[in-house]
Amino acid sequence: MSLDPGRGYDLIGDVHGCAHTLERLLDRLGYRKHGDVWRHPQRMALFLGDIIDRGPRIREALHLVHDMVEAGQALCIMGNHEYNALGWSTPAPPGSGKQFVREHTPRHGRLIKETLEQFEGHPADWHDFLGWFYELPLFLDGGRLRMVHACWDGQMIDALREMHPDGRINETFLKAAADPTSFASRVFDRLLRGTDLPLPGGMTLTSSDGFTRSVFRTKFWAEDPQTYGDVVFQPDALPEQVASQPLSKAHKSRLLSYSPQEPILFVGHYWRRGRPAPIRANLACLDYSAVMYGKLVAYRFDQESRLDPDKFVWVEVERPEEPQ
Repeated sequence: MSLDPGRGYDLIGDVHGCAHTLERLLDRLGYRKHGDVWRHPQRMALFLGDIIDRGPRIREALHLVHDMVEAGQALCIMGNHEYNALGWSTPAPPGSGKQFVREHTPRHGRLIKETLEQFEGHPADWHDFLGWFYELPLFLDGGRLRMVHACWDGQMIDALREMHPDGRINETFLKAAADPTSFASRVFDRLLRGTDLPLPGGMTLTSSDGFTRSVFRTKFWAEDPQTYGDVVFQPDALPEQVASQPLSKAHKSRLLSYSPQEPILFVGHYWRRGRPAPIRANLACLDYSAVMYGKLVAYRFDQESRLDPDKFVWVEVERPEEPQ
């Protein structure tokens, strides 16, 4: 991706089927609907993935984003939910011990439930969107700005580029991810889900979504962290007795570091709350829990080399967000 210096870019966080809220945000950003496509005379929308699942108007959201991309008014990268949909729908290779790349467990079924229900009467439409998901790159590098759904791992992205220079994967690569030890599986897990660490002492925690976990999501940019609390990055805080524990050498060695000198990076994925703001001068998360009655957030990027807190734009999600 090369940035057009004469054009501005509006980066938009996880939509999760909130189509009406997305229209309100685009309107606030100065986009107008001409025919079936939202357009802006000087700007382009850049979506950080996770257009599907959970929300009330998933099909409408997909059509909106797809039509903008096809008209040259937007770009969109893959989120973990688009990857999950491909894996759910794709038979696993023979000998893998699985029926599908993403196994049809009750938990996986709950995550994709709303999407499948909203496409029940539109099987051809769903088939077409699954094909379109392969056109969504796993990352975009525009020089002065970068986008990835969850985590920028430069070494892994360089290795992926050797196989898929534009970041777009194919069905062969997807099927390889059925093996959790494969490079493909590690790419999807790292770029689309982020980094994590095991909870110390083999402990488990039950999170706000009711899922019992033995790992927690971590920052991939922490500089010289000392405790587990210094690296946690998820909606559910660690208990104080865990957060205050010193990081083990083994766990500290597993952490990534996205330098403050690197280009500006935008991610989604992490269900933030509160007033949108940079994490630091070259890093912003734009997922502010829209589908959980939070905010749908954008950042208006122009020529800056460091993030400007005044350039975040958002709409509050109304209750109920959008009745079906």
